[in-house]
Amino acid sequence: MAVYTEISDEALRAFLADYDLGELLAFRGIAEGVENSNYALKTSEGGDFVLTLYEKRVDPAELPWFLGLMRHLASQGLSCPLPVAGRDGIALRELAGRPAAICTFLPGVWPRRVRQEHCAPLGAALAMLHAAGEGFRAERPNGLGPRAWAPLLERCREGGDAVQPGLVAELEGHLSGILREWPRGLPRGHIHADLFPDNVFFLEQERGTPRVSGLIDFYFACTDHLAYDIAICLNAWCFEPDLAFNITKARALLGAYQALRPLSGAELEALPVLCRGAAIRFLLTRLYDWTHTPPGALVTRKDPLEYLRRLRFHAAAKDVGAYGL
Repeated sequence: MAVYTEISDEALRAFLADYDLGELLAFRGIAEGVENSNYALKTSEGGDFVLTLYEKRVDPAELPWFLGLMRHLASQGLSCPLPVAGRDGIALRELAGRPAAICTFLPGVWPRRVRQEHCAPLGAALAMLHAAGEGFRAERPNGLGPRAWAPLLERCREGGDAVQPGLVAELEGHLSGILREWPRGLPRGHIHADLFPDNVFFLEQERGTPRVSGLIDFYFACTDHLAYDIAICLNAWCFEPDLAFNITKARALLGAYQALRPLSGAELEALPVLCRGAAIRFLLTRLYDWTHTPPGALVTRKDPLEYLRRLRFHAAAKDVGAYGL
């Protein structure tokens, strides 16, 4: 459930009084996501919107950067939520004691089961995102990049082996190699850094390939290696439910991306270690939540061992041939 902060009709109507959106017709909680409280809104002027209340895991000081990036990407033609400003020109406000913003509503649904047909449109959308971000000058360091991984592992040391015996030692070995081989000098730009299937909306076509109708949830976005974003997507989209790697899906994703933004030789060479890094990043954040989240907390725990299987696959990859190139 992703409604952690309840709001009353009266509070919401007072909040909307600062906008030119007309009367409130309907609102309901959106029971998806794990970070923030989300509500679907319908108003008499403007139609459908999403209201987000940013919870404690989001740093309020970083919200102007996220909203500014989304505004820039939308101005460049990328289909993503567009922050809606009030009459005073300000999009970031406060509601029920939380930072809050209204964004435009995107049609479509995210794929509960990823098919091969989803992967090429995803690759193309990712390339378009990277191109659209080029003119946004402000940067945000990746707070969950390589510098964060060793401290995260250390904080999981006490409870890690309770998840699986020998897990901490295995992760130390993987992490040592990843940090030693981590590339420098690759093309950089603004990346989504969390483009999992539930953050990509599709419209199914009566015939042909599903169409991406929008990318959402930019609250892990940052400035980093562009190819690292690809590695995150390979991890999130190209493993089957039994955690077997689907090379056909990977080939479709990479082919569509490269049709719009060809990867350099250095990026191709670095792809296996980037994939290892992406796998250990999500493994470690899941492991931290698994070992530190008390019963009844708001964080939805996810199995970190799903990413151990992915990490082992990437560690065995000799080159980009393992990904269909």
